[in-house]
Amino acid sequence: MGKFDGILLVSDYDDTLITWELELTRENERAIRYFTGEGGKFSVATGRGYSTFVKQSKAIPLNAPCVLSNGASIYDFQADRAVYESFLSAPEALACLAEVMERFPNVACEAYHGAEIFAWNPNEVTARHMERVSGTYTLCPPEQMPQPWSKLLLEEDHSLLKKVQHFVRARWGAQFEAIFSNRYLLEMTHKDCHKGGMVLRLADYLNISREHIYCVGDNQNDIPMLAVSAIPFAPANCVQEVRDWGAKIVASCNDGCIAEIVDILDRIY
Repeated sequence: MGKFDGILLVSDYDDTLITWELELTRENERAIRYFTGEGGKFSVATGRGYSTFVKQSKAIPLNAPCVLSNGASIYDFQADRAVYESFLSAPEALACLAEVMERFPNVACEAYHGAEIFAWNPNEVTARHMERVSGTYTLCPPEQMPQPWSKLLLEEDHSLLKKVQHFVRARWGAQFEAIFSNRYLLEMTHKDCHKGGMVLRLADYLNISREHIYCVGDNQNDIPMLAVSAIPFAPANCVQEVRDWGAKIVASCNDGCIAEIVDILDRIY
């Protein structure tokens, strides 16, 4: 038995667990290994899908399944199997996307189907996103994309995407989530399938009680999981919305935020 038995620590990936240079610092890695060595469960909740996270997962000392696609699924990389999956309802998702792209013709979209990514109307944001996640996509009109989709990713300038978010929530809010993972990426998943709901599902799967869940994240899409965290943590580089929401600010992603959190938990337990 270890001092962290029955405790779950879940971290966002980009700009939280890893640095701006896409590296896991030695300080964070040592802290995770100490945490898991003392019985704690360490997981990642990311907007990335399976294909853009499977390689990265091998560099992290994970010992729990991960939340992928911004809350669309839970995947156990150690057992190489899906624990839980959700999908956008096929006819409604296609209709919603068609309306969005007709109303906002400059918006690009990525649709996630299994381990594949399909894209239409790609722009500079799409190119930068694919480069960052080392991903590839198949160019395909939405009506020809295989379904079901685990999530849709809409890409453009933030000011335009704010209008898209308002439109989707007003027109399709009963069917879909629409939340930013950064200023240029608007994530769409099935209603109530977000990081917060999936972290609770993961904790239940691991038999961990809610009062021993701890989460850290830097962006709007992390707020649902911060809301279920006993102490909601955010790196110092978090967006203003997370700071205003009331997260406890720790070191930046470049300065060992996970190590600081483990040190806090070390003092609590």
